[in-house]
Amino acid sequence: MERIRLRYAWTIVAANFLGGLVVFCLLMFLLPDPRGVRNTGTVQLLSVSAFLAGSAVAFPTAWILSARKWRATLSWVAEDRPPSAAERDLTLRFPLAQEKIVAGVWLAGVVLFTTLTAPFSAELAGNVFETLLLGGIVSCALGFLGSERQLRPLMALALAGSAPPKPRLPGVAARTLLTWTLGTGVVLIGMATVGLGALHESRFTRERLSVVLIVMSVLGLVIGAFTMSRLAHSLADPIDALRRAVRRVEQGDLDQEVTVDDGSEIGLLQAGFNQMLAGLRERERIRDLFGRQVGEDVVRHALERGVELGGEAREAAVLFVDLQGSTRLAETRDPAEVVALLNGFFAVVVDVVSSHRGWVNKFEGDAALCVFGAPLPDPDATTHALASARTLRDRLRAEMDEIRAGIGVSAGRVVAGNVGAAKRFEYTVIGDPVNEAARLTELAKGTPERVLVSSAALERASAAEAARWQIGEEHELRGRSAVTTVAVPRGERAPA
Repeated sequence: MERIRLRYAWTIVAANFLGGLVVFCLLMFLLPDPRGVRNTGTVQLLSVSAFLAGSAVAFPTAWILSARKWRATLSWVAEDRPPSAAERDLTLRFPLAQEKIVAGVWLAGVVLFTTLTAPFSAELAGNVFETLLLGGIVSCALGFLGSERQLRPLMALALAGSAPPKPRLPGVAARTLLTWTLGTGVVLIGMATVGLGALHESRFTRERLSVVLIVMSVLGLVIGAFTMSRLAHSLADPIDALRRAVRRVEQGDLDQEVTVDDGSEIGLLQAGFNQMLAGLRERERIRDLFGRQVGEDVVRHALERGVELGGEAREAAVLFVDLQGSTRLAETRDPAEVVALLNGFFAVVVDVVSSHRGWVNKFEGDAALCVFGAPLPDPDATTHALASARTLRDRLRAEMDEIRAGIGVSAGRVVAGNVGAAKRFEYTVIGDPVNEAARLTELAKGTPERVLVSSAALERASAAEAARWQIGEEHELRGRSAVTTVAVPRGERAPA
């Protein structure tokens, strides 16, 4: 903080030095010597004495007032705490408060020197009034534009909590107008004054007028280039930061924020961008949680088509897997161990099913209902379901030999959609294939194969996948009137 304060202080000193230099050049070299000035030596001695005495008083006074204002405004930084809303606004408006002090010093100088020179010459008093006023404008404008960049770290701290509802500093339009005033307006006023003097007075020689115009033009170019550079940086830096942030967002990086370090509408834009990112992160978290609850395909389907109760008929395949002996596990093992075992079991189910273009529709205690072909259509849904059943059986045997699970697969016409009430519903599939898959799972638990599929599913699979299965016996499944012909992976014995 001390480093920022010193850099800021020297920026203000440099701005006032440049303003004083402008006044000196105008009075000593550019403006014509006024006619009829009596006691020129007395005027010069009085002016020099007043300048030295005034500087000895004005400079320490301005320094003390500025330091006191600094400490009072930024006490929250010294105390290492977040600022209140009032302290935040005072911090954001500190550059304006500082320039009010500077303007007061220059205004006092205008009054003092105009009053001292008025008794000797009205023309001289007018020249002093005009040049000191222009010098004060230059000093204040340069101080504000030059210090804006020095104070950005403090502005960022003040705005870290929240941005104000409206700008607290001059915005883009005001800064642009201020830059024009320094780089063009002051110079044009000076040239106009010289031109008017040359029209009404003959004391401007051709050479003197040429020198005046050249010096004023060079002064305008230098000040204009400096102020335009400051303006360009004050606008380009935050815009570049926003542009880089937008590019990262386009690449999918939402875990970022731009630094809010401006009290104008640029700061509001920075804060608005951060709020937009926070909203996107919240939306992404909700989508992630939603996807984990119901599946990514359901999320995409809901985003594309909206959410409403009801469903649509379509061809789909259903895989049901149920853990055997879960009640005994709950009795003989610690609950935390049982939960860990179930999570490991379901992790294998999710991995296998998703790798075969299916999704787990719901977990039912120690069982899982998996769907292929809904909500997104899949012409090879049954093929993928059968391949998933074989792979799941093999992986459970290899990775979780301490558990036993039955797997059943069926396929056919189902209704897929949102079921429930307007305020609480879930996406699921309903139809005879769901019931048949559940009953096949019960039957599969008592077989060495651990996986059974219906002949209806086998008929809908590709020839290559169907060749991996062999037809077994017919069974009358519980709750169904029709007889179901089952099949097992080829090389396995079908249940009797």
